[in-house]
Parts: sequence; structure tokens; C-alpha cells
Amino acid sequence: MARKLDGKKVAILVTDGFEQVEMTKPRAALDEAGAETKIVSLRSGKIQGMNHADKGDKFDVDLTLDDARPEEFDALMIPGGLMNPDDLRSNDDALEFTRHFFREGKPVAAICHGPQVLISASLVRDKTMTSWPAIRVDLRNAGAKWVNEEVVVDNGLVTSRKPDDIPAFNKKMIEEFCEGRHEPMATAATAILET
Repeated sequence: MARKLDGKKVAILVTDGFEQVEMTKPRAALDEAGAETKIVSLRSGKIQGMNHADKGDKFDVDLTLDDARPEEFDALMIPGGLMNPDDLRSNDDALEFTRHFFREGKPVAAICHGPQVLISASLVRDKTMTSWPAIRVDLRNAGAKWVNEEVVVDNGLVTSRKPDDIPAFNKKMIEEFCEGRHEPMATAATAILET
């Protein structure tokens, strides 16, 4: 793969209980495309990956939310898992970190349960999205149009449903991250967050 993302810096917002393959495979694709990826988490040390209900590997945190500066990143990726998005969506710093990318029109990719963070950050209204089917009602109730497709792109926001969708997710994520700023995304986020 051509190094389309040379010079781009991508934040991976993740904490304990993430679905391991939903972090490692997209991260590997981003790295291969030339991006510099950083794991941004709630606390320093290591975070626990999961393989469905079983513990997977542990991964080093590169930056805590206290130390991470969203303006230094070009794009954001949010893996799924059951516990990971639930902990992130309960943290005001994680929500504000996420809002920065939308306000600035920087591309964002979220897979599986990852869009729960976007729901709590009030960022999904009028967006066409997909996710793990169990949270489709949550997305609809928050104002999103939910569709059952392997990957959905809406003005810089890339979403997918599950690990089987990762190849399509990675392809579209790299395309959107390569394009950079999406002005309609910034305009929509400003309108949502100011109401």
C-alpha cells in the first residue's frame, strides 16, 4: 500500500475492554499507510484488550487524555468492545477530546460499539451511520440514520459494524484520513454543539 498518510498523526482513543482486533488491525493499516498512531487513554500504563469475552493482550498507552492535545492530531479512530466505549463515554475529557475532531472537520472512524462515544458527545444527529446492531436504537434515538452496511461514510465520519467489516473499514478510513479536513463536518458539529 502506498504511504498515503505520511506526515499524518492519528489518535486512537481507547481504554480497557476494547475488542483487540478492532484496534490492532486498523492501527496496522494506518501505520502501513504511513501514519503516526498514538494510543490515547484515560490513564497511563497498559490497557487490556479483549477477544470477545476473553482477555487478550495488553498494550502500552502512549498518552493520557491529560497529556494529549487534540490539535496535534489529524484524525481520530475509536475501536469497539463492550467496556471500552462505556468507560470513554462516561469521561468528560474523552468526550471533549472527541468533539475537537468534529468541530475542526478532522476525519473520525469508529467501529462496532465505538459510536457510543459519539452519542454521548452529542455528535450523531443527522449523520448516516452503522454500528454493532445492538446499539442501532441508541443511534436512532440520538438522531442518526442507522443503516446495516459494512462501512458507511458521512462527511469524514467512517463507521462499521463488526470485526468482519475491518477490511472495508480500513480502506474507507485511510481514504477519509488522506482527504483531511471536511468542512461540512465542522459546520454540522458547530450547529449541533451550539444548540
